[in-house]
Amino acid sequence: MSTTSFKAACATGQDWQEIAGQLRTELGTEPSNASLGLLYVSDPMGPYLNNLLEDLRNGTGIRDWVGTIGSGICYSGREIYDEPAAAVMLASLPEDSYRLVPAGIDKLSEMLDANRNWIAEHAVHFGIVHGDPRNNHIPQLIETLSAELNPGFLVGGLSSASDEHYLQQIAGELYSEGLSGVLLSAAVPVISGLTQGCTPLAGNHTITRSEGNLLAELDGRPALDVFREDIGEVLSKDLSRVAGYIFAGLPVPGSDTGDYLVRNLIGIDPQEKLLAIGDILEDDASLMFCRRDGETAREDMLRMLRDLNRRAGGNIRAGLYYSCLGRGRNQFGGNSEELKMISEELGDFPLVGFFANGEISHNLLYGYTGVLTLFLGD
Repeated sequence: MSTTSFKAACATGQDWQEIAGQLRTELGTEPSNASLGLLYVSDPMGPYLNNLLEDLRNGTGIRDWVGTIGSGICYSGREIYDEPAAAVMLASLPEDSYRLVPAGIDKLSEMLDANRNWIAEHAVHFGIVHGDPRNNHIPQLIETLSAELNPGFLVGGLSSASDEHYLQQIAGELYSEGLSGVLLSAAVPVISGLTQGCTPLAGNHTITRSEGNLLAELDGRPALDVFREDIGEVLSKDLSRVAGYIFAGLPVPGSDTGDYLVRNLIGIDPQEKLLAIGDILEDDASLMFCRRDGETAREDMLRMLRDLNRRAGGNIRAGLYYSCLGRGRNQFGGNSEELKMISEELGDFPLVGFFANGEISHNLLYGYTGVLTLFLGD
């Protein structure tokens, strides 16, 4: 018999007390035998995250929780925005199969040092993590933690809230900076996939002159000239129209699936023919331009789902979904279309997640992507 099982619940209401009561009813009034809880709350619940956490901790008897706040939350076939809401998953995991990851460089180092034998003996290569979008070092923290697991595969996202005071994460306790979450051993089988929300316009270019985030030359030519050619004559006549539609794509070296990091265009200098990109650039690296395309995003979502379905072999127990706040209702439509695609392709199973300010997959921080992780049967 499997030692891994999952139960999920979702609730909306006028206040956190009403939501807590609904969650307790859905999850059952008896203390749970689960060992780990995941909690995601919507933006209006930011001021009450700790209240809800303590209520769930007392009601379920589960000590260890991870989670965060999102501009919206994900549940099985459902997206919830703009109203108080929470999604919870309780996981009954094998004994000694996880460790919480605290936020903060020193605490993270201490945790890793104290658990090196456990990481090696239990083949720990997977983690669920949440980060603070205000911390510029998050990409380095993701890469460092992944490298420590040798190799490590991380999934998760950056907290998103309209009030930065409530950009909080849960990893046993509340944190408001850094990167935190939970590491899982090989006793908890998982698979993961990533879907992009943009479409490349043309081929890759080589950065031949840049400084910081300023792009001066591509393929030995002024960057703006190459950009105009790629986006076409119509957009070139009015560059103000490219905002929120055209992006820079940085191909992931070594990716066998054509993955790329989407970065915002944050400025154009027509006089000097420069582009400002929302990331630090390196000469000789590749760069392409891409557009947000709803239909192609649907096609790539289906590709990911069908690939995961094949890999899962009908053995899905539960799921986690982390999607960009620019996706969901903004790209797929306002009737939970993105989450419904998951249910339609993979069936019904416990699933929770949130709409993030940046998505984490493997050892990189993405944008405009969806990251779906499936827990499989033992």
